[in-house]
Amino acid sequence: MHLHEKIAVIGGGSWGTTLAGLLAAKGQDVSLWVYEADLAARMADARLNDLYLPDYTIPESLAVTSDLAEAVRGRGIILIVTPSHILRHILTTLHPHAADDAVYVCASKGIENDTLLTMSEVMEDVLPKGAHSRVACLSGPSFAREVCKGMPTAVVVAANDPALAKRIQAAFSTDYFRVYTSPDVMGVELGGALKNVIAIAAGCSDGLGFGHNTRAALITRGLAEIARLGVAMGANPLTFSGLSGMGDLVLTCTGELSRNRTVGYSLGRGEKLGAILSGMKMVAEGVKTSKAAYELSIKHEVSMPITEQVYHLLYEDRDPKRVVRELMTRDLKGELG
Repeated sequence: MHLHEKIAVIGGGSWGTTLAGLLAAKGQDVSLWVYEADLAARMADARLNDLYLPDYTIPESLAVTSDLAEAVRGRGIILIVTPSHILRHILTTLHPHAADDAVYVCASKGIENDTLLTMSEVMEDVLPKGAHSRVACLSGPSFAREVCKGMPTAVVVAANDPALAKRIQAAFSTDYFRVYTSPDVMGVELGGALKNVIAIAAGCSDGLGFGHNTRAALITRGLAEIARLGVAMGANPLTFSGLSGMGDLVLTCTGELSRNRTVGYSLGRGEKLGAILSGMKMVAEGVKTSKAAYELSIKHEVSMPITEQVYHLLYEDRDPKRVVRELMTRDLKGELG
């Protein structure tokens, strides 16, 4: 027994396609907006996303379109799964066509450069005040390729309104995709965004040939600095021990499917950032997020040494070996300080 919803999924990358397929297979009425008109046409015809998820068969009931207005019209839930840096533009474009009582769920993980706003803050900046209570975010350790194979996965939906979080939980949960709820929107969003920065560091460590000790240190100390910034921005510190914190951090720092870890690994092997990114079909969110995270650490006067070094690595072309040396020779201090 589940609540039947009319859902628009905005974004036809691997994660958007997976979530749209999951919801459609559950019996929800789902439309999927795909930016590339030619890809949308092929997906509608062949039931395959040959660009981003070629091994997954899309349910016949899933409506695929490249018309944004058509995708959102009359939908009760609008799930946004676009790269974080285009969220503002997409939301501004689609909102006039959406139902007045539509719920907005963001599954994009990032922080907007320049404004330093989280994704829910961007949504509140764009949407009228009356819609702010209908904003939620979805995060947690979830590789698209594993979810579309039906592998057991747990995620979290965060909303200020508990009833809204429970509605999304009921709409999205299946026998292999378990959704928990949280009232801590800021904590869930920051965990999902900042773990990508630490994953670049972990990948770089692996690329340099370091072992499990180094990776474990980066994950643990990375979590410490994520939590420090989160608390400074009003998040609940316990959130960072949960699915959107430690869960997603471990997955992204260790999983072979992690795009951010792959970027770091290639940097550790001596490749240049421009060449790495030009060879990737999908966005590695941590590249843009590292700049915003570094600036947030300065704004809130929070010590984030790993984030700082990833910023130097990406934006100042700092040598990876120098990054490691500077992290290891910082002033000695207590673990909980």
